[in-house]
This record gives sequence, C-alpha cells and structure tokens, in this order.
Amino acid sequence: MTEPFFTGNGVPALPPLPQTDWALFLDIDGTLLDIAEAPDRVLVPPGLRDHLRIANTRLDGAIALVSGRALDSVDRLFDPLRLAAAGQHGSEWRPTPQADIRPVASAPLPEALHDMAADFAAQHPGILIERKSHALAIHYRQAPARGAELGARLAELLEDYPGLMLLPGRDVWEVKDAALSKGSAVSLFLDQPAFAGRRPVFIGDDRTDEDGFRVVERAGGLALPVGALARSWPGRACFADADAVRGWLAAFAERRT
Repeated sequence: MTEPFFTGNGVPALPPLPQTDWALFLDIDGTLLDIAEAPDRVLVPPGLRDHLRIANTRLDGAIALVSGRALDSVDRLFDPLRLAAAGQHGSEWRPTPQADIRPVASAPLPEALHDMAADFAAQHPGILIERKSHALAIHYRQAPARGAELGARLAELLEDYPGLMLLPGRDVWEVKDAALSKGSAVSLFLDQPAFAGRRPVFIGDDRTDEDGFRVVERAGGLALPVGALARSWPGRACFADADAVRGWLAAFAERRT
C-alpha cells in the first residue's frame, strides 16, 4: 500500500527527495518536459540533462526514461546524455545506458494503420502523425474537434488487428501492441541488476503512465502523478506540473551528500 505524503492542512504534498534505495522511472512529455504543439517542438530546459546525469549517478544507475516516444527520438532530445530507457510504450528498450536498443514487440505496426493515419491527416489540417516502428501516435491538439471522429475511425480499423490496442492520451490517440505497456517496461527493468531490489517509483502525467503506476505500487513502490492525473490517483504525493518535477530533480542533484 502506498503511503501518502500530506501537508498539515491535508493538501497532497511533494514527495521527499529520492532515497538511496529508489529505482526511478520517468515519463518525458508532460512530466520532464512541457507539452508543445508538436512532439518535435519540445524544449529541454537548461540544466535538466546535468540534473538527470547527477541523479543517475547518485542512484547508481537506477533511473530509466519510460516514454511513448521512439528511443532514437529520446536520444536526440537528451543528447549527449544517455540513460536506460524504454520507448514506444514498452515495444523497445535499452536496459543500460551502454546497451543497444532492443525490440520487445515481435512485429512492426501494420502499414495499413500508417496509411489510414496519413489519409486522415491529409484531409484534416492540424492532425499530426508521429510514426514509429511498433507504435503510432496521432495528435489532434491543433484540431480538437476531430478527436472523437479520429478515435472512432481507429477503433473500427483495429477490429481487424486483435493484437493491437487504442490508447487515449492528452490530445492524442496511440496505437500499440496490446501485450506491452509502460508497466511491462518497468517489469523488465526490475529484473536488471541496477534496478533489482530497489523501491520502484514512477512519475507520469498521462493515462498512458497508469500501467507503470500499477506495477510499481504492486511492487511496494510509489506512483507519483503530475498535474490533472493526480485526481485519478488520490492520496498520493504529486507534482503540479513538469516544472515542479524538474525543480524536485534539481533539488536532489544539488543537495549536498
């Protein structure tokens, strides 16, 4: 059972700074980085790479980025920093910073799904496609009126692909392997030497992060929601936004040991 951290008036408070026995799993968009109009427009604030590097050292390598992004996109964002990471909702991973990216999903996403997404985007300005090898994200932040129609079209198409699932996010629909998730990615990491035996802690802001939350709580760890997601996970410490997460990491990295 996850213990809550509260201020004196009962308002959910920030968690304590990471403990030496934690294994820390971090979502990226909306958690470490502010949401942008398009995935390729996000900015990595000054100092974040250094704070992550120092935090990773202090936790003896027990930090992993767990994202819906493809890992080549993650590496471009944080270059030259490399961390253990999982991408495409658990469809690929890198167990250590020095390892190669390894596929977990058995097969690439069917081309018909990419074609449908491209056709829809061509017909409706503002729809943005994030094509990946084993997943697909279709963003409608700039065309919010099309979100429901897009979801219905995708759900109908996926009836022919029982091994895939449709995942709602923040102004985005994602198609991914139904057997894989951010939770399955966390489970893989927990069997690795750097993470095994530690208390798992997952920080995320979106419904796509909830599988990770469930896995860490079952393992006796902490689910730490960011922003509006805290309403769905009451009684837990939380962060107001990505800036609060970054400030928390900075405080840990800059704390005297």
